[in-house]
Amino acid sequence: MHLVAQDLAFAYPGRDVLAGVSCTVNDGTRLGVVGENGSGKSTFLHLLAGDLKPKSGEVRRHGSVALVEQELHPTPGQTIGDLVEATLDGLRTAAAELEAAAAAFDHGSGDLAVLERTLSLAEHLAVWDADRRVEVALTRLGAPRDPVRRLDELSVGERFRVRLACRLAERSDLLLLDEPTNHLDDSAIQFLTGELVAWRGGVVLVTHDRELLDDVATGILDLDPSWDGKPVLYGQPGYLTYRFAKNQALHRWRQRYRAERKRAAALAERLDESYEGLSDEWRPGKGSQKHRRATHARIHVKAADRLVQKLEAEAIEVPKPPVELGFPDLPAMSAGWDPAQPVVEVRSPRVGDGGGARVDLPGTRIAIPPSGRLLIVGPNGTGKSTLLGALAGTLELDRGTRFVAPGARIGVVGQESAPITGKARLRTGFETYADEALRLLASGELDPDHVVPVAGLGLLSEEDLDRPLAELSAGQRRRFELARALLHAPHLLLLDEPTNHLSIDLVDELTRALQVTPCAVVVATHDRRMRSDLEDWPVLDLS
Repeated sequence: MHLVAQDLAFAYPGRDVLAGVSCTVNDGTRLGVVGENGSGKSTFLHLLAGDLKPKSGEVRRHGSVALVEQELHPTPGQTIGDLVEATLDGLRTAAAELEAAAAAFDHGSGDLAVLERTLSLAEHLAVWDADRRVEVALTRLGAPRDPVRRLDELSVGERFRVRLACRLAERSDLLLLDEPTNHLDDSAIQFLTGELVAWRGGVVLVTHDRELLDDVATGILDLDPSWDGKPVLYGQPGYLTYRFAKNQALHRWRQRYRAERKRAAALAERLDESYEGLSDEWRPGKGSQKHRRATHARIHVKAADRLVQKLEAEAIEVPKPPVELGFPDLPAMSAGWDPAQPVVEVRSPRVGDGGGARVDLPGTRIAIPPSGRLLIVGPNGTGKSTLLGALAGTLELDRGTRFVAPGARIGVVGQESAPITGKARLRTGFETYADEALRLLASGELDPDHVVPVAGLGLLSEEDLDRPLAELSAGQRRRFELARALLHAPHLLLLDEPTNHLSIDLVDELTRALQVTPCAVVVATHDRRMRSDLEDWPVLDLS
């Protein structure tokens, strides 16, 4: 047994995050953790790793622990080689301890128990194979391998893949992963899946990747509260099994909630009738039988109070049902425009993004008609994000042409949210959304009659929108970026890895919305389930 978490609770100042969370992780356990953005998934991993102290409850760990967070913040000047050497140092230390124990035993001064323990550890870590294992992991994950390259000069995805490769090579007893597939292509995900299935210790992974859960998870912990307010552990393997069980539970929850609301309404009606009687029906005329009048008043008041007590005693405290995505009715580019003409078109594009990624498609025409669809696929480094930048007009073409329909509104969700710096860190979601609306109005890109209210999208609660954006989780900031892209009711949506950082439930809802929205949509994604759901869309494969 590598980990036992019992009745964990955690709160940030003024905000409870987790309560009543328990789990056990043994050798061979691969626990998937899911939940809405802001439900505390990343916080939960930090509690398991010991980086945070719970408000109540306890965590007991046995063995080594490795945490791979969503983002790596390198120290100034730190290189790929530094990260690799730090990994190998730990493995080489285990090998050196074995050699020392063996030498002492050969000279008659060693302890057999110590030798057996160090040998077992060295075999578990496969220390003799460490250098090759790091190299294989870097290669298979598509990570840069030049040891002198600085980490702060790499993209977010490149840094993540380097660190993930090192963590996989370490072979810790307990591996904690936070959204490990966000920056991986199909080949890298296949390699990661094989590593996790063969992992000799325990694994806890926070992920929105439904295919990965199907392939890997032996159980799923859902941090979203059920009708009784507590997280639920689904002990059966696979996403589809979990999804069916949760849907059934949600159906029973809503049925019970509706029945309780109906009963509460009936009791409230009886209470109103009782008070009506108290004021009108039984009251004798003034000046007659005053003692009897007072007695009846007490009887009716007590009867009304008993109904109030009954109402409160029988009421079921049910958490507010999960918020569903309220995707707006986006317009197609048709009014005053020839529907046979594209909203955006690029011809023979060649473009770089300044970071080495380049698209060069001579003789190729990419045209997005009104209500059109396009799915862009390909391994990391083939230029999917670069091509989306060319379609959006945020990257200039080195060669080729770009055409955009007059008056066309384009909404863009990039692969990563822009960093929040300076005074923007103090701005709330409502304030930032208003700033964006004013900017679009001033530039003529926003029709005042087509403003999409952020609170009506179901992406963030009003409470979260009243908090500074810097306080939101990565998933909540991702939701806000989606809201900003929808603000001006775009005719064309360009989405780069739209499932990154989003909760599983929202990914399902967003996929269904993209299939039916009247506006044109272009999606670049590695998400295998989303690609399967959108399999009837035209595909541009950059590989």
